Amino acid sequence: MNVEHEIQLLKEEIQRLGTPGPDGKLEVTFGILFNDDKCANLFEAIVGTLRAAKRKKIVKYDGELLLQGVHDNVKITLLEV
Repeated sequence: MNVEHEIQLLKEEIQRLGTPGPDGKLEVTFGILFNDDKCANLFEAIVGTLRAAKRKKIVKYDGELLLQGVHDNVKITLLEV
């Protein structure tokens, strides 16, 4: 898969599932993204896509590696629309 394409899809899904945070930027928790049926079908490895997007400063979240269950409540903030 093309990383740029996957990051674009991730941005669209955060826009679909997210809600505005205190700073007005869209936020979604990892658990919502990970457990969404559409996201499960779109992304082969959502954790890898999130890491790539974080490196490119498109999203922001605490930590490096997100794991289902343990990090379900971690907020992912969309920095670039």
